Amino acid sequence: MSDVISQYRIEKAPYYHTVSDEVELYEAAYGVRMPMMLKGPTGCGKTRFVEYMAWKLGKPLITVACNEDMTASDLVGRFLLDANGTRWQDGPLAIAARFGAICYLDEVVEARQDTTVVIHPLTDNRRVLPLEKKGELVHAHPDFQIVISYNPGYQSLMKDLKQSTKQRFGALDFNYPEHAIEAEIVSHETGVPNEVSDKLVSIAERARNLKGHGLDEGISTRMLVYAGSLIAKGVDPRKACRVTLIRPITDDPDMRDALDAAVTTFF
Repeated sequence: MSDVISQYRIEKAPYYHTVSDEVELYEAAYGVRMPMMLKGPTGCGKTRFVEYMAWKLGKPLITVACNEDMTASDLVGRFLLDANGTRWQDGPLAIAARFGAICYLDEVVEARQDTTVVIHPLTDNRRVLPLEKKGELVHAHPDFQIVISYNPGYQSLMKDLKQSTKQRFGALDFNYPEHAIEAEIVSHETGVPNEVSDKLVSIAERARNLKGHGLDEGISTRMLVYAGSLIAKGVDPRKACRVTLIRPITDDPDMRDALDAAVTTFF
């Protein structure tokens, strides 16, 4: 058992800057094993927060990057054929439930709705996972918790969580940190001076104001870390910003020119 789950333990503290009372609220939710839902834009720190909380609580973390091709078997497990015949292999959700890990389903709405239904028995008072193909009912370990995340800004009626799923979770809203905190995060993660990270955040804030006015999504904190990392390696700041902040988010020539002008303003 220890061999199976030990690989999912986080040995080194991930860097996470508390923004509000999210740490205390999550600790309270974990105390009663409440399933949690993290909602916020791409690259704002949801995954880092889960990693930090798993480390802080001393619990293994199993992360699943959800996608439209993911099936229920990918989550719960399947029979495999090898030289000795068939054998059952638990999926990540089954491993987490058996051994008491936190199971994090990242961007859960990318998975098909018939796939996400398999989490329902784990998110109410039953706390069980039926392995129908194996004929087994897994009772969740006392330490087990399920966490999901998604970006509400990307969702449509065809790609959203059912109310029957949403109402099984507590929810925490995430957004990009306020200016000073975000600049501190970028400096810490990349090693660039605060003067540089301050300018990068200012560029991001201008781009975020254009969301819905030509941009589908603004510049994320993750992208600022990419830019700062290149600058720390000696890349010219304007070139670094073009490569990491502007080119990835738009192909529109006018929008690129506007963002290039914002970069030139600060660098």
